Amino acid sequence: MSWVTVDGSYGEGGGQILRSSLALSALTGKPLHIFNIRSGRKNPGLRPQHLTSVRAAASVCDAKVDGAKVNSTELRFEPTNLRGGSFVMDVSADQPSAGSGTLVFQTVFPALLFAKQTSSVRIIRCGTHVPFSPPYDYIALVFLPAVRRWALTVN
Repeated sequence: MSWVTVDGSYGEGGGQILRSSLALSALTGKPLHIFNIRSGRKNPGLRPQHLTSVRAAASVCDAKVDGAKVNSTELRFEPTNLRGGSFVMDVSADQPSAGSGTLVFQTVFPALLFAKQTSSVRIIRCGTHVPFSPPYDYIALVFLPAVRRWALTVN
């Protein structure tokens, strides 16, 4: 299978291109090579919350990952099997971080909608109201109710 290659400096050069690429790779099963990760930022490369998104995406599709470490600017992500289940994602696993839990959620949610099994996701030791991220209240009170209107069961 051919790799999808993404330049992580594209657009605003932040974490959104990483999260969106991971979500689509997990959902489609296509392997991803992303380079120049967050090169548009003061501290380029993966920060703890981005690393949590990588690990979270890998856990829902049993992906093989190379380059998953803090400060890495390049990553290879090979999904194998999209699956539901019970997942705990710890934003502060590598070092204390107030990284956004909602952005980690944003990474895995699209793929889990298409998993054959139901899923439960707990995102721990993270920020819930982080600048430039959707606050928890938005996810709980606006986003998820809108998704429920599509006749999907989410809690």
